[in-house]
Amino acid sequence: MPGRDDGLEKRSLTIQGHRTSVALEPEFWAVLDAAAARRGVPTSALVAQVDEARSVPLARALRLFALEEALGR
Repeated sequence: MPGRDDGLEKRSLTIQGHRTSVALEPEFWAVLDAAAARRGVPTSALVAQVDEARSVPLARALRLFALEEALGR
């Protein structure tokens, strides 16, 4: 989000019918966007999939997912 001084990009999404916002570093969003594109789904759908399987806070789960993607696991 322009103007943020913490280096995070905040995105608003609807997950399971509820609006939520997630703030991640732009590099993590880039990996998530690319992973969603490879799967042929919107990034919001990929985030919802990660949300369903998580046992940690959503932002952390998304960072871990992105790391796994970047490492090719």
